[in-house]
Amino acid sequence: MDTLDRVVKPKTKRAKRFLEKREPKLNENIKNAMLIKGGNANATVTKVLKDVYALKKPYGVLYKKKNITRPFEDQTSLEFFSKKSDCSLFMFGSHNKKRPNNLVIGRMYDYHVLDMIELGIENFVSLKDIKNSKCPEGTKSMLIFAGDDFDVTEDYRRLKSLLIDFFRGPTVSNIRLAGLEYVLHFTALNGKIYFRSYKLLLKKSGCRTPRIELEEMGPSLDLVLRRTHLASDDLYKLSMKMPKALKPKKKKNISHDTFGTTYGRIHMQKQDLSKLQTRKMKGLKKRPAERITEDHEKKSKRIKKN
Repeated sequence: MDTLDRVVKPKTKRAKRFLEKREPKLNENIKNAMLIKGGNANATVTKVLKDVYALKKPYGVLYKKKNITRPFEDQTSLEFFSKKSDCSLFMFGSHNKKRPNNLVIGRMYDYHVLDMIELGIENFVSLKDIKNSKCPEGTKSMLIFAGDDFDVTEDYRRLKSLLIDFFRGPTVSNIRLAGLEYVLHFTALNGKIYFRSYKLLLKKSGCRTPRIELEEMGPSLDLVLRRTHLASDDLYKLSMKMPKALKPKKKKNISHDTFGTTYGRIHMQKQDLSKLQTRKMKGLKKRPAERITEDHEKKSKRIKKN
């Protein structure tokens, strides 16, 4: 049995906390990414992995040693590293004559490869080559996707989902305007994917809403789609399944109109207004003449019934 697969009983409190972090939860931890160099990775691939790691910090693990593995032929080493480092996302870089400057980006489900896509680097500009100010570590990025291919082609649609998973960062409940600091822009055009990174500058505009300018920060990549290894529809749906505890409960007798107004329907029994207790006031007392007419009306109704 593999050492990582056996049942481990914690002997210390630190080990117990470590295992509790890895247990399945209703609200899962932030997805970490591992960046691995292949056995024949060149300088360009190494720089790309370092720059992507700089964008992913602190939710990433960079393996500096070279690992001889081929993800499309044997995924056991990737699954081993995923379980060891508790990472559900990975990026693998390699270089050879048949596929130069190669990147494989993918994700895991239950420590097994769910889907992965191979991309070729045609043009690359690193973070250090662009002499501009950079964003601080751990800044949440904004993602923009341009191009019809991301919504039409199945491979590009799955690539879009994978890139969102990879670069989305932590889930936040509130957004601060000053915290929107940088943008990752992906453009699909003529069979290529253009990856650009911009720093967002908020300038004075003379009104409450600031004027926005984009300044290229790096890295910059021109990518081409090569091979794909996509999960089946059944497995993909299973990986997207939401626990019952997180599903919103249906509320009865509540409806919404087109303007977002909420309407509620209340079911009540028929109320007997004759038994309704009202406040007795002198002004509401009946006069003697009114009482006499009411008595006459009641007597006439009784005579008619008889």
